[in-house]
Order: sequence, then structure tokens, then C-alpha cells
Amino acid sequence: MEKQTDDRVKNKTKKQTRKKNKTESTEMQEKELKCITKNHENNEQKLIKEQKLFIEQNPDIFNNFKISIEINILAVILFMSALSSRFFKLDQPRNVVFDELHHGKYVSLYMKRTFFFDTHPPLGKQLIAAVAYLCNYNGQFKFERIGSEFSDDVPLLGLRFVPALCGSLIIPVAYQLMLELGCRHWCAALAAFLLLCENTLLTQSRFILMESILIFFTLCGLLFVLKYKRLNMKSPWALTYLIIASVCLTMATCVKYVGLLSWLLSLWIICRDFWVNHLGDKRLSDFTIFLCVVLRCIITFTISISIYFSVFFIHLIILNKAGPHDSVMTSAFQASLEGGLASITKGQPLHVSHGSQITLRHTHGRTCWLHSHTHVYPIKYADKRGSSHQQQVTCYTFKDVNNWWIVKRPERNTLAVENTKNPDGIKHGDIIQLVHGMTSRALNSHDVAAPVSPQNQEVSCYIDYNVSMPAQNLWKVEIINRDQFGDVWQAINSQVILTHLNSTQALKFSGRQLPDWGFNQHEVVTDKIISQDDTVWNVEEHRYTKSENEKERERELVAAEMIPSKGTKLGLWERFWELQYKIIFSSPNTQNVHSHMYSSEPLDWPLMVRGVAYWLSEHDNGQIHLLGNIIVWYSSTLCILLYLSFFAFYLLRQRRQIHDLSFDEWEQFKTIGEVLVVGYGLHYIPYFFIDRTLFLHHYLPALVFKILLCAAFMQHLANIVKAKLIPRFIFHLSLCIWILSVMYVFKKFIVFSYGTTPLTSKEVFKLRWKDTWDFIIHKP
Repeated sequence: MEKQTDDRVKNKTKKQTRKKNKTESTEMQEKELKCITKNHENNEQKLIKEQKLFIEQNPDIFNNFKISIEINILAVILFMSALSSRFFKLDQPRNVVFDELHHGKYVSLYMKRTFFFDTHPPLGKQLIAAVAYLCNYNGQFKFERIGSEFSDDVPLLGLRFVPALCGSLIIPVAYQLMLELGCRHWCAALAAFLLLCENTLLTQSRFILMESILIFFTLCGLLFVLKYKRLNMKSPWALTYLIIASVCLTMATCVKYVGLLSWLLSLWIICRDFWVNHLGDKRLSDFTIFLCVVLRCIITFTISISIYFSVFFIHLIILNKAGPHDSVMTSAFQASLEGGLASITKGQPLHVSHGSQITLRHTHGRTCWLHSHTHVYPIKYADKRGSSHQQQVTCYTFKDVNNWWIVKRPERNTLAVENTKNPDGIKHGDIIQLVHGMTSRALNSHDVAAPVSPQNQEVSCYIDYNVSMPAQNLWKVEIINRDQFGDVWQAINSQVILTHLNSTQALKFSGRQLPDWGFNQHEVVTDKIISQDDTVWNVEEHRYTKSENEKERERELVAAEMIPSKGTKLGLWERFWELQYKIIFSSPNTQNVHSHMYSSEPLDWPLMVRGVAYWLSEHDNGQIHLLGNIIVWYSSTLCILLYLSFFAFYLLRQRRQIHDLSFDEWEQFKTIGEVLVVGYGLHYIPYFFIDRTLFLHHYLPALVFKILLCAAFMQHLANIVKAKLIPRFIFHLSLCIWILSVMYVFKKFIVFSYGTTPLTSKEVFKLRWKDTWDFIIHKP
């Protein structure tokens, strides 16, 4: 009995022991689990802290990750919207529209490799010509007048493709640019939307015009300048951005020289950022800063100069045949082309000698030839001054038999060249006479005031009136480029100054036009200033005098055109520099600024006082008229004024130690102004000092900056009202109404961008919202 009791006690004790051990084991497991869980939570918190610290230390990496996802999607949507609007019915109308008359003609000349002269760089035309070449365009269509119908063999889609593509790319590039300025996504989208709904940009993007190409490269260059500014001296990517920016800005300059204004803006941004953020950084040594500056300058200028030269070299290599604009260039340039002047000058004698028959061309500036005729100066001019009444000497802009002169040594009476194989060559410093070929009177000057430029001395062909006015017909030959072509006077190559021996004044083209008595030809005088462009002449056509008989000599001069045998060579560099000189100093448009019925002044542009008629249908009043979205124009003009007012207000408040904006908000507000306001001013103000015919489309690069500023200012207003419910509601409501009005006006006037909608006179008049808008309407 006792034994059974002991067994029960033992079993009970064992059970209790096992239960206790199990409880202890469970408690230990729970403790271990809690410990593991706590360690895991600690690790998670530590990992989160490390991630937060990494993000704080590397904000660019995180932002770039966001950009790669969000911006690309919106950019694609905006780009597709732009493509649909720019390429819709791109081949309509099938007529020449406004300046397609000029640019299309240049593209055709590229196809035929025929030289042309344009005051703008050639890149835009080259891009269009490249696509036209791929489309097998033969260049045979003649852009004769605005409204000419394109033939079926003209690939109009190909000709208009590049402007339309660039006009479409402007939209997403502007979106990215606003983000780079620190604007929010909705603000960047608003800016892109305003550009998308701007009727002038739509119109310019649909035809063979340059503005959309120019604006695209300008915005691209500015975008990468801002990217470079953000990473300057912080990342190796900065140099890549600087290289891309240099390429884009140079290409903008190679489309139109207005692109130089974008270069100035970019230099301002880079230099100011360097001055504010890097020059005072003590962590950078003087040598490091100097090295960075030199490296960036070398990269920028090397790339820019290389691209600029390459564009013009391609231009000159392609255009190797004579064309309609040859006369603008010097004789040497013309003679280097196939055909044209070369057909006259090839094979002519090289060295000018006693007895040479020559035409003397004004080398620089206006194309004209030294000329005389049997008519004499009037006895008295309109201002009552007296003249010499001698035979007139002028500069004539056309080829004429009266342009021929014979070179004569004073001591010799014969004019014929006796030995054509070894002629008596005229050298630098020789004294000569110039005898007019058709009248046999010598070039003369004397102490008589010139007819239109009384401060200069008159030039005439001497007539012996048996009065006390002796002949003064000796001239000294000075070859100014003898280091290149030698001391002997050469046809085509040598550039000479003819100095009057008695007065020591140089024969000069004055640039002024004679009255009716001088047949409106140009005045020739002598000037005390010897070395200047207008005193430089060169022999263009040249032959040797064969007969002493005057009548026989006249017959030779009348039939002076020669058969070519060998061309004159002019190096690529010489042609390049001459073309640069002609582009910079030529003045093809000397008309008054009001000469064109659709011209306008810079003061008219901000409020869009006038548009420009581009094309009118022959069958109805459907037309293309360059006219902007009036809501966008007036709003952006107002935002420019408001921004400047706010900026002045904030400065005054800060001077009073009152800070309405946080440091970051104020810095962004300043950056917006430094880029967009300065950009607007740089692209607008210079036109007040340009003496040429101007149109509304010259304002478009400045307009783009103004529209971007408008969107940025809307974001600033949103930041001001965000803390108050009612003002925020009113602002958002007003913003929605404003956006809807922009869309309404864009849709209303889109008929003037496409020109495909037949319009009645009444419908056109309904769209005349301002009295100054001049639309064309067919007479009933």
C-alpha cells in the first residue's frame, strides 16, 4: 500500500517536473521570439534611417528616379498631342505660303547645287534639303510667287517635315525645361499646354519656315545649360551637358543669327552661377577653379567653332555652280564657280598691262562697275553749286559696254598690246591713266565738289573745253593683297586702290544715288581716307587691245565676251571668309520699315496689334494668317509686368527686414526671372535698334520665354493662396476658366493656321476682333 502511494507521489512529481520544464522551455522560446522580433524591428528601423540618410545626402539620385518615370510619360503625351496638331493635313494647302517663296527656292538650289546668297546661316535650309533629297526631290519646281501651286512631283510632306517635327518637339522640351527650373509638374504641363495652343507657333511649324527649328534648338540648348548648372563641378555628367548645350546653341545660331542671343543668355546663366556658387567656395583651390574655367571654355568654343565652320563648309562644297546671286560675291568668288562669270573670265589674260581692256568692279559691298557715258554733269546742281560740266563717271549695277576701260602708261601714245606673250605688266606703285573705252576720254578728278557728296572730290572723264581747268588724269596703282598674289596687277585676284596723283585721294564708291540726270546710278568720288572697303576695286573682265583704230576698238569691246578654257581657283577658306564678310556687312533690305503692308514695329508685338497674311485661297476666303492666341498673348504680357512688380515689392519688403517668402521660394523666384525675364528681354529689346522691315514672326523666340514665365508666375500665385481656402478656391476656379478660354480661342482661330476651311466674308469679319487685324477678303 505504501509502495503504491510512493509510486503515485513519484509519478506526480515527475509530471510536475515535466510540466515545469515545458513551461520554462515555452517561456524561453517566447523570450527568444520576442528578442528576434525586437532585433528585426531594430534592423528595419535602422535600414529605414539609413535609407532616409542616403536620400538626404543624395537628393539628385532620388529625383532622377522620379523623373525617369513621371516626366517621360507626360512628355510622350504632350509630344503626341503636338505631333497630331502639327502634322494634321501637313501637305495642305498645296501652294507656296509666305516665306516658303524664299526658303523653298533655296532648297531647290541645294538640289541643283547652285550657289545662292542669304543673310541667314544655312543650317535650317540644309536640314530641309536633306529630307527633300531622301524624298527624291529634283529641285525643278520654281517658287515664283506666293500662292503658286505645287506640282505633283514635289514631295511637300518631305519639305515641311523638319519644321513640323521641330515644332512638335518644342512642347516636351519646354516641359522638361520648366522642371529643370524647379517648377512643379502641373506648372510644366501648363507651360507646354500654352505653347501647344499658341496659334503662331502652330502656323510657323507647318510650312517651310525657320522659326520652329530655331526655337527648338534654343530651348534644347537652354535645357542642358540648366542641367549643367545644377551639376557644375559636382559630377562628370556636367561636361556632357555642357557639350550638348554648346551643340544645340550653335545649331540655333546656324539657323538664324538670333541664336546668338540665346548664347548670351546661356553665358549669363553660367557666369552668374559660377560667381555666386563656386568662386567663393574655399574648398576649391585657385588652380582648380582656373583649370575648370579653362577646360570649359576650350570645350565650348572648340565645339561651337567646329560646328559653325562645318555648316558653312558643307554649304560651299555643295553649292559649286554659278547661280542667280553670284553678283553679290567678288569676281574671284564668282570665277571659282562652274558657269556664270567663269564662262566669261576663264582663259582671259592674267596680268594687267599697258593696253589692257578691263572692267573695274567695286570689290566690297554693293555690286557695281566703274562706268561712264557721253552725258555730262549739269552746270549747276539743285543746291545751286556749280560742277565741272565734265563727262559723268558713275558706278553701274549692270553689265554694260560702257563699263570697259583701257589701261595706259602716261608716256606711251599707242594702246595696242604689241607682245601678248610678254606684255608690259602694271606693278604696285606704277602711275597709269584709265581711258574710257567707248568715248576715249581719260578718268579725271579735280578740286570740284562731288554732286551728291560735296565733302568729297568729283570724278569725271576729262573734256578739253579750252578753259583754265587742266587734265588731272594720273592714278597710282596700290595692290593691297600683293603679299598673296604678288606685285604685278592680276585680273580677278588683285585688289587695288587707285590714288589720284594730284590730290592724293582714293577713287571711292560713295554708296549714294545720283538724281535723274545721272540715271539714278551710283556716285563715284575721291576720298582723303585711302584705306577703306569702298576704295577697293578689282579687274573682273580682261582682254588685250589689238587695234589702234578707235572704231575697230569699239567693235572689239562690244563683242568682248570670251570662250572659257580653264577655271579660276579659290580656296575653301577664302570663300568662307568672303561669305562671312558679305553676310555680316551686306544690307539687302534698305527699304523703309513701313514699306510692307504687313510689317510691324516691336511696340506692336506684345499686344499683337497686327498679324501677317500668309496665303489666300483662290476659290474662297480660306486663308493662312499669322495670328496668335490673344488670351495667351495678353496674359503673358500681363504676367511680365506683374512679375517685375512683385520682384520690386519683395525687394522693398526685404529691405525693411520683412521676408514674405522662404529662402528656397525666393531663390526659385529669382531664378525664374534670371532665365525667363532676361531671356525675354534679350530676344525682344534688340529689335528696337534694327533698321529693317520687321514682322510679327520675329517676336516668336521672345514670346516663348514670355509664355514660360506666365506658367511659372501662375505657380507662384498658387503658392501665395494655398494657405487660405477661399482665395485658393477662387484662384483654381479662375485658372480653369482661363485654360478653357485659351482652348476656345485656339480652336476658334485654328482655321487661320491650317487654311483648309472654306470661309465666307461674314465668317472672316466675325474673327476680326481688333480693328488693326487686316484679313484679306475676295471682292464679291
